[in-house]
Amino acid sequence: MIELEFGLSLRRLDSVAALARQAEAQGYDYVCAGEHVFFHGPTGNGLITLAAAAGATEHIRLMSTITLLPLYPAALLAKQVAALDVISGGRFNLGVGAGGEYPKEFEACGVSVKERGSKTDEALEVMLRLWREDKVEFAGRFNQLSGVTLTPKPVQTPNPPIWVAGRSKAAMRRCAQFGDGWLPYMYTPEMLSESLVTINAQRDKYQRETSLKPGLFIFCCIHEDRERALEMANHRLSLQYNQDFSSLVDKYALAGNPDDCIARLREYADAGARTVILGAACPQNYTEENERLMAEYVLPAFKSGKSGVVI
Repeated sequence: MIELEFGLSLRRLDSVAALARQAEAQGYDYVCAGEHVFFHGPTGNGLITLAAAAGATEHIRLMSTITLLPLYPAALLAKQVAALDVISGGRFNLGVGAGGEYPKEFEACGVSVKERGSKTDEALEVMLRLWREDKVEFAGRFNQLSGVTLTPKPVQTPNPPIWVAGRSKAAMRRCAQFGDGWLPYMYTPEMLSESLVTINAQRDKYQRETSLKPGLFIFCCIHEDRERALEMANHRLSLQYNQDFSSLVDKYALAGNPDDCIARLREYADAGARTVILGAACPQNYTEENERLMAEYVLPAFKSGKSGVVI
């Protein structure tokens, strides 16, 4: 059996502490939060959400899924990440992406969408140096540092794990150069397998000595009625991404009854995934049931000493 670790992406902002404690009690390995400044629907800020989750939990790890890195000044984000790692006792994982699917938020933040990739790369270089070094000197296109020292530094050394998200060749290269983990989304098992080959081949070029953590972010909806699960997932994702998802749910989402979800996750595990972050693709009033069913029937199928139960 291939073991997986699971994360749960929080959807509601009005009960973060309770939901984080619940995820910890249900056996999830990570509690996660994404962000946008503006999007097609209500969104939060990942770092603030996870700070609330950190104070409410004891051992579950935290992951931003994802932080829109180019929208932040690099030094400020380095400070925020270090602070969150300290207050959580070294439990924070930084998921990063270049974004760009909603250009208006870049415009509102005074950031060029065309420069988001190069800004992300430079920010990662700056943050890694601030977490690892003192009296950092840096003269770049977007950042100027004149002998500054960040304190306190993160608890985790040499730095909190960085998970690079995305789907593009540029994201794969960024992961090879800076990432500790790969967290693609809207991916098939075949795409995951191919991307891992690509990234691992490039890591030698950047003299990366640590092994890559292979992950996946996937939207999920579980229900004893397969068709009802597919219907809910299609409706939710079509609204969230402002496009018709009816032909994409089967391809990119985890939707169906427990047997369906277990079988599909085994395909991703066979493709190389070892960490799976679950985002709810269902109505708000079904989210709690969705998370409970995943924890009760699906997670145990990928944990040693436990067996899944099919309803």
